[in-house]
Order: sequence, then C-alpha cells, then structure tokens
Amino acid sequence: MGLAILAVPIAYLLGSIPFGYLIVKLKSGRDVREVGSRSIGATNVLRATGKAGGILTFFLDVGKGFAAVLIAQKLSPDNQWLIAAAALSAIVGHVFPLFLKFRGGKGVATGVGVFLAIFPQAVAAVLIIFVLIVWLSRYISLGSIVATSAFPVFAYFMGQGVLPPAILIATALGALLIVVKHHENIRRLLRGTENKFTGFSK
Repeated sequence: MGLAILAVPIAYLLGSIPFGYLIVKLKSGRDVREVGSRSIGATNVLRATGKAGGILTFFLDVGKGFAAVLIAQKLSPDNQWLIAAAALSAIVGHVFPLFLKFRGGKGVATGVGVFLAIFPQAVAAVLIIFVLIVWLSRYISLGSIVATSAFPVFAYFMGQGVLPPAILIATALGALLIVVKHHENIRRLLRGTENKFTGFSK
C-alpha cells in the first residue's frame, strides 16, 4: 500500500485547518467559537465578519474537503475503501480539528467538497433542495440538515452501478455526523427559536 495509507491522515489534517477561525482571528482578533452559534463554519463567520469572510470561509472549507478526496484518489485510485476513509476523515477533521483542541464546526461546507469530489451530480440535486428550503423557511440550518441527509439517498439511487459500497457507506456516515452536529439547531428549530437568515448584514 505504501504511501497511499498517508491519504487518511492527510485528509484529516486538511479537514482540521480552521479557516473560519483564522479569518475571524485575523480580521477582528476574536475567537469565532465565542460568537453566535460558536461554530467555525461559514454561517457563523458571516455573522462575525460579514459577507466576504463568510464566503471565503465557505469556499476554503469546500476546497479542503475536495482536495482531501482528490489526494486520496491520486495516491490510491484503485482502493475505494481508502478513498472512502479519507473522505470521512476530512469531515471528521473539520468537526474535531486537531489544531483547535477538537472544537470545530458542523462540517457542512467540508462535506460539500467531499461530496463534490465523489459524485457532483448528486450535489447538484441536493443543492436545489437546500436553496428551496432556505428560500421558503429562511433557516440555513434546516436546509443544511435536509440537504445533507438527502445526499446519500441521491448518491445511492443515482450512483447505482457507478459508486462502490465503500463510497456509499462513507457518504452516509459523513452525512450522519454532520446532522448529529446540528443537534442544537434541531432543538432550536423544534422550539421555534432558531435564527432565520435575513441576507448579508455586512
């Protein structure tokens, strides 16, 4: 297996890069984990720094998830279980980052990057679901939860004969972790106290 086994720790370390934390720290000196939802993700960075910081965080987090899978595919193109492990490790890295004492984000954008690298057609399908739910409800968290939950389903039905079982299992586990990390949002949604998205404030 040689160097290919390095794909998994590389993916975890990439996922652990806390772009949102760094952007807020550099711009304002604050710890984004002490602001708003206390997440290092794009939505909370948007609250802390405004539109530019939120957008930059989103694309950087997407990029690290995409890169993690791409590296695994290059190192071991024929080992689907290794690629699957790397895909899941990137999301785990964002949620439990080594560089922030394992206090990270919810993994949505990193998951988007991972899913894009695995099966972009399914991402396009769930993106429509996400946009519709956020547009109708104004809850980004609800859109994220439903779209993330839908991805393994779309990947399974759209990827029959294309995606191997290892990849399908990794997408399901990654999606489950992302949804579980939204447990506080789910409680607020049930209580009707979740913050609604009203557009870019800065």
